[in-house]
Amino acid sequence: MKRWMLILLVASLGSVAWADSARQDSIERLQLASDVVHQIMSAPDKGIPEEVLDNAKCIAVVPRLIKGGFIFGGKHGRGVATCRTPAGWSAPAFISVAGGSFGLQIGAEGVDLVMLIMNDKGMQQLLTSKFQISGEGSAAAGPVGRHASAGTDWKLDTEMLTYSRSKGAFAGLTLEGAVVRQDIDSTIAIYGKDVPFRSILLGKVSAPASTRAFLQSVSDAGRQARALEVRQEEQK
Repeated sequence: MKRWMLILLVASLGSVAWADSARQDSIERLQLASDVVHQIMSAPDKGIPEEVLDNAKCIAVVPRLIKGGFIFGGKHGRGVATCRTPAGWSAPAFISVAGGSFGLQIGAEGVDLVMLIMNDKGMQQLLTSKFQISGEGSAAAGPVGRHASAGTDWKLDTEMLTYSRSKGAFAGLTLEGAVVRQDIDSTIAIYGKDVPFRSILLGKVSAPASTRAFLQSVSDAGRQARALEVRQEEQK
């Protein structure tokens, strides 16, 4: 009996330790994602155009996406996503991104990934909790700069615009073949249970206190870009 009690105690302590570690990791990811959003908007001439952000249905941020390999390349990372709702941005849903590519790639590189869902079709894909980025209009490297060029087709049929940041510089990024899915472990760590992905992104779940800094950074992103533009115009 004592032996079984000891086994149960050890298992319980291990479970608590895992939960604490998973929660801390998820909170750190939220902070890193907030930092990425702030840094995007701190240099509007080299970041995501404000009108692109203003028209996005959802935004997903994957800090420190690992990409690279030898001969066979790959990508893997975990991040957070939020979608617009009538009441504002939804509570963040935790995601993972994984996918392979073929080509001569030597070494590994950590980049920050930003994905903007631009229309209802793309949003419905995201709400499925698992989808593959297939190309052919479903995803494209996003425009970079103070304003999106009127000649670009980002307002047409593109479901998702993707960006990467490496060593401080943002650029468009292609992610064809990558799979985006719900990160269930992080969801449980922050929400206390496996909350349906769709419920979170449709605004049916309240945002925990630990997620509010990230949501604030997303809410502030467009206003920050416009404020910077006004200041730069005044200095001319």
